[in-house]
Formats: sequence, C-alpha cells, structure tokens
Amino acid sequence: MKTAKQILVALMLTVFVVAGFAGTALAAKTIKLHHLNKDEPFDNPTGAMATVFKSLVESGTNGSVLVQTFPSGQLGKDGEVVQQVKAGVVEAGIHSTGGFASIYPLIGVLDVPFAFPNISKTYEVFDGPFGKELSLNIESKTGLHVLGFGDSGGFFHLTNSKRPIHSPADMKGLKIRTMGLDTHKAIITAMGGQPAAISWSEVYTALQTGVADGQMNPIPIIAFAKFQEVQKYLTLSGHVFAPYVWVMNNDFWNSLTDSEKDVVTYAAKSAIVAGRGMARAIEASDRGLVELSKTMQVNALTADEKEAFRKAAEPAVKKLIVEKFGPEGETLMSDFLKAVQ
Repeated sequence: MKTAKQILVALMLTVFVVAGFAGTALAAKTIKLHHLNKDEPFDNPTGAMATVFKSLVESGTNGSVLVQTFPSGQLGKDGEVVQQVKAGVVEAGIHSTGGFASIYPLIGVLDVPFAFPNISKTYEVFDGPFGKELSLNIESKTGLHVLGFGDSGGFFHLTNSKRPIHSPADMKGLKIRTMGLDTHKAIITAMGGQPAAISWSEVYTALQTGVADGQMNPIPIIAFAKFQEVQKYLTLSGHVFAPYVWVMNNDFWNSLTDSEKDVVTYAAKSAIVAGRGMARAIEASDRGLVELSKTMQVNALTADEKEAFRKAAEPAVKKLIVEKFGPEGETLMSDFLKAVQ
C-alpha cells in the first residue's frame, strides 16, 4: 500500500508529464517560413515581413503557433521551395513571381510592361477585388492558401555595366539577367536586349564576371544586393511591378483553429504593409537611390523615352500571354488591366 508521500510524488509526476505533453502540443504548430533575403527587418522588404509576421503570430496566439524563419533561400531555390510548401514539408513561403511560376505559370499575366501609373495603384489592385480573384485562381489551381501579395521593392529598373540607356536602340547587344519567366524574357527582347535567365543566388557573380551585362530589379534590391559594385549605369525605367506571392500549405492552414487563422491572416496583412513601408523607406533614403547615385550614373527615362519602350514591349508581352495561356490568360490579363485603370 502506497504512503501519502508516494501518492503525492506520483501525482506531481503526472502533473509534470501532462504539462510537458501540453507544452509539446502547443509548440507542435510551427510555421517554417521561407523567404529570399536577409532576416533583418530594416534591410529589405521580406526581412521586415518575416519579422513582423513572427512577432504578431506568436504573441497573438499566446505561443500556440510558432514561426521559424528561413531567410536567404536556405531551404533551396525559390521554385523548389514552393513545391515543398505544396507538399507540406515547409508550411509557408514568400515567393518571387519567378519562383512561383513553377507552380502557377499564369502569374505571368501581371507582367504587362508599364501597366501601373504609380506605386500606390499596385496596392489598390492587389488588396482589392482583383487580388481576391487572383488568390482564388491560385488556390483552385495549386491547392495553396494565399496570405497576400507583398512589395518586392517597387518598380523594376535597369542596370548595366556598358552604357547609359535612353532608348531601345541603347539596349542592343546587352545581356540582361531576368528571372526565368517567359514574360520577363519577352520584355527584354522587345526592348532590344538579350535576356539571360540566371538564378538569384548567382546574379552578383554573373554581373561581376560579365556573364551578364546587366539586370532588372527594384531600387531596394539593387542596393542591398550591392549591384553598384559591379554595375555602372542605372536607368529608372519603372517598366514592371512583380509582387511577392505569400502562400501557406492548405493542410496546415486547415489545422489551425478559427482564432489562429484570424491571427495569421491579420499578421500577414500587417507584415505586407510593413514590407511596403520598408521598401519605400529604403528607396527614398540614403540607403537606396541616394547611395546608388554616389557610384552609379543614374538617369530617369523621360515621358517620351518611356513611351518608346512601352510601344516596343507592351504588344509583344500581351501577344505572348494570349499565345501561352489561351483564353483564360487573356481574361485574367484583361481583368488585371481593368483593375489598374
């Protein structure tokens, strides 16, 4: 027969074991979050997004959902990781349109050159009815849950190591790095250059060694990637906007309670706003264009110069979208352009 002391010890052990299991259960919901850049909130948009998301999710769920960030493509190339998200190996990812195209090629309809008049219009479009339409289309075709569309740093601009660019004629002979998107390749070809699809991790070396003469990216990305070290000329062309696509594994999403879903949704929306703010701050501060202009020759396209590029590139990209994606792509592109207008 057990003594009172033995019973008390047994009860205490039971409490500790149950508490341990409870703690394990609470910690079991962990979101592994992939993104492409440094895990520093003041360095780049995805760094800001990941940091804000982690903080809001963990505090808002009282630790029932944890977030583990994997920056700088630690889990693999972007196009490979989005497949891991679909398979449930990774719970969530903030993907470039180039990487996301591996699972959802229709993302290319967003690449109509010079579609947006200003950056605030991009927020209206992706936060509004078209963004919801696009999210539903992505979810129906991929099975992934869409958390939102982030700012990859603003409009894409051109850099190169050879000469200033003012017209399509100036692009002749220049090898310009692009993502693997056919639409991005078509933009460069139509504007007079030679597209070279190179993975993000290899871009700096490609520019340094002359494998590519130039590349196109938003100002914050050009700055934090230190492309000014291997590029001499910056042309403010603003020819395309390519959002980040933030998705979550649908099975994991469905494993969350309604309360946890609310927190994750709110946290993602807040994180996207933070990423947009960081992109604008970097772009306008001495860490962005001001810093780049110290070592690069910068020129902004005039309205007439921009129109010449638009006339060269827009028809070619629209034609490609219709040919590649058929009636569905044409309809989605039409809805996109109507949303912009």
